[in-house]
Amino acid sequence: MNYEEVNEAYNAPVSQISVDRRGQFISKTYNHLLGAIVGFILIELALFESGMAQKIATFMLSMNWLIILGAFMLVSWLASRFAHNAQSKATQYSALAGFVLAEAIIFVPMLYIANAYAPGAITSAATLTLLGFAGLTGIAFFTKKDFSFLKGVLMWGGVLALVGIVGGVIFGYNMGTWFSLGMVAFAGAAILYDTSNIIHHYPEDKYVAAALELFASVALMFWYLLRFFMSRD
Repeated sequence: MNYEEVNEAYNAPVSQISVDRRGQFISKTYNHLLGAIVGFILIELALFESGMAQKIATFMLSMNWLIILGAFMLVSWLASRFAHNAQSKATQYSALAGFVLAEAIIFVPMLYIANAYAPGAITSAATLTLLGFAGLTGIAFFTKKDFSFLKGVLMWGGVLALVGIVGGVIFGYNMGTWFSLGMVAFAGAAILYDTSNIIHHYPEDKYVAAALELFASVALMFWYLLRFFMSRD
């Protein structure tokens, strides 16, 4: 077997490789996801313990949210692109680390407000996120169904959600509880889609990119569950 054949085999979808190699890919993906979540938590703890969280929250809350949203979307797009397309593992890891840092920073204002004015909201949101993630992961693994058909739904839903968020910022209307619940459902669909891709479609060497996408979906669910619990206080 020549180099091109080896490379082609290595980049084949995980559904076409041996059970042992597929298990190693899935294990690496979820280990990296765990690492990303732990990294996110450690960054938040460092920011709050050092007092930087208050400064970041004050600064971000004084800015036009569209600027922050635009910057975050750019960072997310770049991180995802580098993680998926870069051959260098160092570049892939840098993309994942950069994305985790960006998520940690954008969460600061909401976590700061929740910590000050909505006791228990963070714990409740984190618990439900964990339960939701576990349940959806179980569905994907036990049914072994290919949920790639959700891609179109997620694309349209993402566009509608973005339009709603931008409209809310520009015109000042409150998106409300139902929007938060709708976005939790959207994040759940994204977790199901990402998990299905991990089982069926990702190349064997893209476990860092797979972890990044899954982390983004988990963070989205946590964001809107936190928003939901804060709206109840």
